[in-house]
Amino acid sequence: MTSVRIAYRGYAPQPVKLSLPLVYQQKLFEELRKEDELVVIARGLGLMRLVTNLLHSYDAAGNNLIVIVGAEDRENAWIGEALAEHAAISMSPKARGLTVVNTDLTSVGTREKMYTTGGIFSTTSRILVVDLLTNLINPETITGVIVLHADRIVATSLEAFILRIYRQKNKVGFLKAFSDNPDPFSTGFSPLATMMRNMFLRKASLWPRFHMHVAQSLEGKKKAEVIELEVPMTDAMKEIQIAIMECVEVSIHELKKGNTGLEMDDWNLDSALLKNFDMIVRRQLEPNWHRVSWKTKQIVNDLTVLRGMLQSVLALDAVSFLQQLDTIHAAHSPPPGSTRQSQSPWLFLDAAHTIFDTAKRRVYSGNQKAGAETNIDSLRPVLEEQPKWALLADVLEEIDRDLYFEPAMRDDSNGTILIMCSDSNTCRQLRDYLQTMHVKPRTEKKVEEFHDPEEDRPSAAFLMRRKLRNYLKWKREFARVSTTLFAENQRALSGAVDPRLGQGKNRAPAHKRRRLRGGAATGDGSGRTENGSIAQYFEKPGEVAELMAEIQITEEEAIQKDDITADPLEDMEDYYQMYDMQDLVVIHAYDGDQDEHVLEEVKPKYIIMYEPDASFIRRVEVYRSSHNDRNVRVYFLYYGGSVEEQRYLSMVRREKDAFTKLIKERATISVVMTVDAHGAEDPQEAFLRTVNTRIAGGGRLAATAQPPRVVVDVREFRSSLPSLLHGRSLIIVPCMLTVGDYVLSPHICIERKSISDLISSFRDGRLFTQCESMFAHYKSPMLLIEFDQNKSFTLEPFADLSGSMSSVSAARAGDAGNDLHSKMVLLTLAFPKLRIIWSSSPYETAEIFERLKAQEDEPDPIAAVRAGLDKDALAEEQVFNAEPGEMLAAVPGVTPKNAVLLTLETENIKEVANMTVVELAPLVGKEAAGKVFGFFNKDLLEDG
Repeated sequence: MTSVRIAYRGYAPQPVKLSLPLVYQQKLFEELRKEDELVVIARGLGLMRLVTNLLHSYDAAGNNLIVIVGAEDRENAWIGEALAEHAAISMSPKARGLTVVNTDLTSVGTREKMYTTGGIFSTTSRILVVDLLTNLINPETITGVIVLHADRIVATSLEAFILRIYRQKNKVGFLKAFSDNPDPFSTGFSPLATMMRNMFLRKASLWPRFHMHVAQSLEGKKKAEVIELEVPMTDAMKEIQIAIMECVEVSIHELKKGNTGLEMDDWNLDSALLKNFDMIVRRQLEPNWHRVSWKTKQIVNDLTVLRGMLQSVLALDAVSFLQQLDTIHAAHSPPPGSTRQSQSPWLFLDAAHTIFDTAKRRVYSGNQKAGAETNIDSLRPVLEEQPKWALLADVLEEIDRDLYFEPAMRDDSNGTILIMCSDSNTCRQLRDYLQTMHVKPRTEKKVEEFHDPEEDRPSAAFLMRRKLRNYLKWKREFARVSTTLFAENQRALSGAVDPRLGQGKNRAPAHKRRRLRGGAATGDGSGRTENGSIAQYFEKPGEVAELMAEIQITEEEAIQKDDITADPLEDMEDYYQMYDMQDLVVIHAYDGDQDEHVLEEVKPKYIIMYEPDASFIRRVEVYRSSHNDRNVRVYFLYYGGSVEEQRYLSMVRREKDAFTKLIKERATISVVMTVDAHGAEDPQEAFLRTVNTRIAGGGRLAATAQPPRVVVDVREFRSSLPSLLHGRSLIIVPCMLTVGDYVLSPHICIERKSISDLISSFRDGRLFTQCESMFAHYKSPMLLIEFDQNKSFTLEPFADLSGSMSSVSAARAGDAGNDLHSKMVLLTLAFPKLRIIWSSSPYETAEIFERLKAQEDEPDPIAAVRAGLDKDALAEEQVFNAEPGEMLAAVPGVTPKNAVLLTLETENIKEVANMTVVELAPLVGKEAAGKVFGFFNKDLLEDG
């Protein structure tokens, strides 16, 4: 524990105990206390520990109002626990801990009272931006803002909006931003300078693993003992990996060939190993997604599948991987008789043949009949085990040996063995293996005088036999489902044979290739369909029966199965204290910053990294260097020459390159960053210049004494448009609106729809109701259809030209056909005076709004909120009552606009019929009132 004295913004200094034992942590903390900055630190170096200590230093001082922006739920839990622990240790009387503000827990009145009393608040961005705009929390009273995940703050984000409002009204409060992901800060043109502008910061503090103070702290005398164990892959695993890589490479080549003109320097096999490679490709293609070919779209989807297979071949056991391949094949196979152009291209490659064939040979193989080249007599189990399993058992045995023969000196470690892996599926797999590795399935009695020592070695035979039995049962059901799905297609093809269907009743004899596929184990491989793609293999009933007989449950398995597989302790928290930590083996999945909690709670003496993870290695380094009285031995397992090793090395290299770029840009950032966030220049003006370059001197806004305002529905703060409107010096008034999303003037009301929202609004008929409500309360209702800035500005990807036109009443029910164009036509027919605004991006929308307001009066927020609130229940009963509505619409003088107002203000048609012209005029106008009165009183007028 380190004791420092703090003094900030006039508050009296007092000693505060901090849990920052390492030199680089202390230096970074002192740096943060002195000035505002953006901290980019390598993942695994303890970012959350630094943040919690910084927050505690302000919490202990008292009388501070600190706001945390961008925190996730689990980070809120971490911060809350850490602040409570710090307060208990330091016995700070003024410490209040963390208050999480969200809609579930706090009302408007409660929030206002809490903000007044001060403290540390973690607030969701949507709530905070509304509270700032409505002055529920006064920005001038905020002591400071802590921003987490600063790499996500782009110009249009809510977090950037919040910081702009804060800096606009508070020039003295502190602002500190944190990130442990350097990649977004090193992509694009001047990315670091741009991101710092978004956050109104001038200084960047970079802390990579190779930073001098970090290296000195982690590479001293207290280094953890690390044992690297390279595991060779089996020949079958190597074949599958090479084949998948070939499919990926061919897919990338086809993408390049079909999409010339794009920036494709990073489209290579090395980049394909990164987690977000398919997203990078899709992002580059999205602006022209409606123009790219079907083949390109299919290949982009296939890349995601193929990259997942690269991970699965190493992580899954042989049976589970084969089952996954069966599912993938079924999902990517069109009905029988389809053309080559309608199927995933990689399924036509010889490498795909290798993948399916080799995966099957890892599970079982076929025995040929004597003298027959194509017939398969029976199938026998192979059940190849994962190489890491045996090595894991050896490591655990070595640890047990060391503990027995060479007991280590007592230290503060628990002696627990911690096994870390990539996900929960791998955790379950290892649990099953460790529980069953000493169960020996035997089919015959052994001679007692002879004992083979190899029989005592751990084995996965029991586990793999059980998995194969479950797989064969699943495959039988899977074949039935496939038969049902393709039955209609089979009949439509006039007797054509679906090679995936077995030798069922009344089915044509299988092609010769169908016989060959049974001989996959002999090297001939699985067959192909008529269009040339890989055909899925379905075992014949006789083959399955023989295979099931060979792996039937033995007496030993039957006795031990229930005891071994039962796991009543799914919730470890309830049973944790029942175990002696010295005898505990904990299997845990990598979980980011939460792994630090695991290390501190478990205090392991042995750590087995079943799969490599660069950030966890650093967490172990920090953990060992932070505790003099704890010894740690780490076993680092990885498949040599595998994608797993390449991905690990690629991630480390990529992070190093990102920090190198950041360091170079920071060296020249003083030339670029000339805006003083605390000084004379208004940060709003900086935003106008940097975010939206289409503003020339502010135009009309600079000439007005009072900036114009826009009433915005609070639900619209999910989008970036309110932020961009605020950036154009418009005053944003958030309200809970019933009619419309944006009110620009007393007459202009706008309903904003993204493309996905537009489609769903047509589907459920909601858009027609919204338009009716706008016409009932506003003179100039408008529908804004807003596209994504990074996607194509066209409806073509969403339109189905095969849709048919239908009536307006059908459209109201959401039944206007499948064509989006047809539904738009029906909407304009139903509301001829509805104006439709087409916007290519939120930036364009903000400019359009500014032009629409140019000659208009300012809207009244109270009137906007009241619109639609009066007689809501009555409106619902009458507007949606079809028969009276249609009758009223047939009356001369009644229009779609005044029809809604009539239904709101009157009880029924009888009341309308008995009204005078004077009574009707305020509702429908003088001219229309005369027509309505004349229609209902025609006989009286004629008699008179």
